[in-house]
Amino acid sequence: MKLKNLLLTITLLVFSLVLAACGGSDDNEEADTPTDGGSEKVTLEVAALESAYGAEMWEKIADAYEEINENVTIELTVEKNLEEVVRPNLQAGEYPDIFLLATGREEGLTDTLIKENGIEEITDVLGMTVAGEDVTVEEKLLDGFTDTLATNPYADGKTYLAPMFYSPTGLFYNANLLEEKGWETPATWDEMFALGEKAKAEDTALFTYPVAGYFDSLIPSLMYAAGGPEFYNAAMTYEDGIWETPEAKQVLETIVKLGDYAHQNTVANANPNDFTKNQQMILDNEALFMPNGTWVVGEMAEAPRADGFKWGMMPAPAFGEGGDRYAFTFFEQMWIPKQAENVDAAKEFLTFMYSDKAASIFLEAGAVQPIDGITDQLEGDQKLFYSIYDEQGALPAMGGFASTEPVPGVNMHDTLYKQIDGVIAGSVSLDEWQSDIESTSDKLRDAMN
Repeated sequence: MKLKNLLLTITLLVFSLVLAACGGSDDNEEADTPTDGGSEKVTLEVAALESAYGAEMWEKIADAYEEINENVTIELTVEKNLEEVVRPNLQAGEYPDIFLLATGREEGLTDTLIKENGIEEITDVLGMTVAGEDVTVEEKLLDGFTDTLATNPYADGKTYLAPMFYSPTGLFYNANLLEEKGWETPATWDEMFALGEKAKAEDTALFTYPVAGYFDSLIPSLMYAAGGPEFYNAAMTYEDGIWETPEAKQVLETIVKLGDYAHQNTVANANPNDFTKNQQMILDNEALFMPNGTWVVGEMAEAPRADGFKWGMMPAPAFGEGGDRYAFTFFEQMWIPKQAENVDAAKEFLTFMYSDKAASIFLEAGAVQPIDGITDQLEGDQKLFYSIYDEQGALPAMGGFASTEPVPGVNMHDTLYKQIDGVIAGSVSLDEWQSDIESTSDKLRDAMN
């Protein structure tokens, strides 16, 4: 009997506690229960480079995402000198949750974190559902954009950087000038140099370039044309002897010969202060072609130009009749630092970048996302430029050099591209240039991540 009474007492006590817990005020319930039934409130810090597309589009992106995810507040840092602005916080160990900042910039922040294994793997994001839609990121993305060293820098089959804002590059020219002269756009390099002779007879240069760094679109296109993706990827992963092959020599010889037809003032203007003077040569009919990307239209929007000027863009010529022609595809990258506080929330936000809503906001600012159906929405010059793959039959070339541990005094970008000023000016010979590139490749091979 005593045991029975004890059990009854315990049962009544527990029951009374449950009733007390359920009898709390409505105010307390509202304060303790998240609005969506379980998710925590998150402040997501987004750091984005302010480029020619402007800062306003990021404010619209933040508002649009907060509308569909009421548990997230976006805190934006959008600056033209983003690396300089965030550096003090990074040194203190305080990282934004997500960056829009491409590789290959002079400050090298993204490249440094890649070398230091400081970027979060985002392969799983490809299989996640796009925020606000019922398709996955992988289903929305155009083919090939996550099969490149620009997104998979360690060549390990894993994705670390998400492709953003893609832009075909090529050789830009005044289409009206060629029409007036009755000159066809050259399909091969033999035709290109023959046109150079015609232009020279009329005191017009065949070629110019903004700065030597712009060859990072032209040389890869030539490498693909010379030896296909296999040759290109071998060079990007520092294969022994790759820059001593016939394919490599063909590419470098073409650049040297192109220099023979460059405008005489090109090298003098090829610096951050005067590069627009070289771009102006195309608008003034002083030179026929220059390597560039679609952003040049915005950069030169207010510049004077020859009567009837009309932008044209073509892929790099083929090395032979009927040969493949390539247009290197440049794209920016979005990524999550390993030290980010809200990695999961950052991944969810990243999926939204490929939504129709986000793509529409970006497109209003001139930024084109690499998703299915986007080219159907383009107009004017943009439609012309992005048709290079469809109407002109160009093949896309993508990717960059594999990540390495830092090697003091060794920089492939400087060796391969920045020396071109000396090559064009005649102070660096083909043999010297080729030897330097192979030597740099040798030094980076063992340091590859």
